[in-house]
Amino acid sequence: MLVNLNELLPAAANGQYAIPCFNVFGFEEGKAIVSAAESLSAPVILAANKDMVEFMGVKAVANMLVNLAELSKVPICVHLDHTYEEETIFKAMHCGFTSVMFDGSQCALEDNIRRTKNVVDVAHALEVSVEGEIGSVAYHEGRDHIQSVKTDPIEAKRFAEESGVDAMAIAIGNVHRLNFPNSVIDYALLNDITREAPNIPLVIHGTTGIREEDITRLKAGRISKFNVGTSLRQVMGHNLRRLMNEEPDKFDKLYFMTKAMSYVEAEAKRIIGLMSAASY
Repeated sequence: MLVNLNELLPAAANGQYAIPCFNVFGFEEGKAIVSAAESLSAPVILAANKDMVEFMGVKAVANMLVNLAELSKVPICVHLDHTYEEETIFKAMHCGFTSVMFDGSQCALEDNIRRTKNVVDVAHALEVSVEGEIGSVAYHEGRDHIQSVKTDPIEAKRFAEESGVDAMAIAIGNVHRLNFPNSVIDYALLNDITREAPNIPLVIHGTTGIREEDITRLKAGRISKFNVGTSLRQVMGHNLRRLMNEEPDKFDKLYFMTKAMSYVEAEAKRIIGLMSAASY
């Protein structure tokens, strides 16, 4: 069942749970995530990041993820993750993505608001939801040009009100692509952001780097969406390497991927359960 963020996040923001947004790096991972969601009767978000879009192309990624969503028995949003170019976002909308993220976090506030609003105006006409970012969530690796700037609550208020976004990603100590859960969450800052922008669903990127007890605490408030990528890549890579080393004479890709996907599905189930998105 194909949906957008507006059909998932407001209820999560007002409830005691959150929706996991899984970055997908191939059909096999997407299939495993959908299987996990269906087994738990839980909604999920399938996301394509910049690397996947550059590797496969917008249309091919959209076809793959939309097909998985349309055939699913549970609500699934197909989301384009951090994207800096409006042209790519507009193409993604017309290719079938039901949600997009325009990332203007590296721009001055006025430019971020203006450009995000332009995307929102087009997206809402097509019934596509939009996520924006205020502040800047740093990367542990792979995006050296991305600065680390915690979200300013007053700027968050302006951004939420003037851009028209449906969800707002914030920086409160979370970091992209951490291999271990050692982020230090600034709860005082989160409280200030929530007070200034009380009506918009909030988003956390860099979930693998956040402790489980922090995720439990965060989902009880306005955090309605957690982006997950690194832990799935870890499970996939480590187990695929182990399985191939255990049977060095075998070489068939489908044989090994079928075995490895059971571990990806188990990790997806763990994350869904942690966020209590089951029994939607």
